Amino acid sequence: MTQHTDQNRGHCRPLRGDTLAFIDRVQGLRIGGAWGAQASDGGTFASVDPATARELGEIAAATPADVDLAVAAAARALDAPEWRDISPATRAQYLFDLADAVERNLETLAELESLDMGKPIAQARDDMGGVALVFRYYGGWPTKLEGDINPVRQPFMGLTLRQPIGVCAAITPWNFPLVMASHKIGPALAAGNTVVLKPAELSSYSTLFLADLAREVGLPDGVLNVVTGAGSVVGEALTTHPEVRKVSFTGSSPVGQHILAVASPLMKKVSVELGGKTANIVFPDADLQKAAAGSAEAVWENAGQVCVAPTRLFVHESIADEMVRLLAEETAKLRLGDPLDEATTIGPLVSAKQFATVSGYVDAARAEGGTIAVGGEAPAGEGFFLEPTIVTGVTNDMRVAREEIFGPVLSVITFTDEEEALRLANTSDYDLSAALWTRDIARVHRLTQRLRGGLVWVNTVGKLDPGISFGGQHQSGNSRELGRESVLEYTKSKSVFIDPR
Repeated sequence: MTQHTDQNRGHCRPLRGDTLAFIDRVQGLRIGGAWGAQASDGGTFASVDPATARELGEIAAATPADVDLAVAAAARALDAPEWRDISPATRAQYLFDLADAVERNLETLAELESLDMGKPIAQARDDMGGVALVFRYYGGWPTKLEGDINPVRQPFMGLTLRQPIGVCAAITPWNFPLVMASHKIGPALAAGNTVVLKPAELSSYSTLFLADLAREVGLPDGVLNVVTGAGSVVGEALTTHPEVRKVSFTGSSPVGQHILAVASPLMKKVSVELGGKTANIVFPDADLQKAAAGSAEAVWENAGQVCVAPTRLFVHESIADEMVRLLAEETAKLRLGDPLDEATTIGPLVSAKQFATVSGYVDAARAEGGTIAVGGEAPAGEGFFLEPTIVTGVTNDMRVAREEIFGPVLSVITFTDEEEALRLANTSDYDLSAALWTRDIARVHRLTQRLRGGLVWVNTVGKLDPGISFGGQHQSGNSRELGRESVLEYTKSKSVFIDPR
């Protein structure tokens, strides 16, 4: 690894000492009691700062043999008295303590994530606060997972128990590394499972740091393990491992389909949360200023690299020009720049590959007859930056309207009436989420029933809370994240039939 001497790594301000110490050493695997061990073959991969295109540091590239060790550690921990036999209240306390540890280390975690994937530091702080909130929410669940007494014929008694599934594999995406990790670790541990987690190669640092915090708060060895490396190697080994009982994946639809194909024959429980192409519908009676501000905030967050980003804006033809004007005004307020600058509100795309992909969609929009009303250019200088881009004149059959872009590109499509808006919004392979803006409560009830998608927002968009589940349908997935439903997905049901005589 190239040793750095500068304290800011090409950014506007010096980094925290904890951050520097973390990225300046080769980061090993977190497996059972062998904490920080390197990969069995000594392999590593580089973490690259998307704002500068410079190498940050090196991380262990796990092998299938390392995955075997991690799964074995998780299996031992599952049956160890230190985890199996503790009370629900003790399990809850581990999650509460982990939430406290995240808050104590919030600045370091935010810097690591900002450096690793280009998220503006203010947004990264918000994410870390959300991670703590998620762990606290799931800390409330171990004491609430109740069974049932079933109404069976006399003189018998029927019971239904909720038990942990076993060793769970969690495979997380690069866009919200620690947020997505918390969405999987929280319910898995609340239900009494053990976890082997593989973070995305593009953004592994914050998850590795979280694993260190879990160890600091006393979580027993093997309950949470982190193996880093390529999805084709580490993810594949986890998905097909015979001792892994559940796989939870968040990421692209093609990868999710592959995981279902290889894991389902092994009778694993598989949860996938995949791509999105959120339909965001604005009616003439809506508060247009509020709709523009909320839509701009949601679609440009994280440089558009958000599965629920409202990238398809359906606007009634009578207000289309006004809505585009308001959106342009909101977009002009953004500051594209160094993610560690407190004033920055939109950072770079995560990698050179992602930059090329998103830029290709802008070119395709032009070629198919769309008009670039705002943005569309890459500013000069280092890093993978692209201006937030609004495309008008879009039709529902264009690539920018059909395909998940995962970048700062918004398509504006007009409609004439409610039925057309509904038809256009539902014409998509992705049914993760939708939003509508209107003051008409009857319309709200009609459309929330008929809009496809696992989550529908009304007069807001892009907001999540630990207490309410979200998840996709069709090509957007088969599972629920957050809320009560997510905890139950990490349990198995067991029935007990008793003759008390």
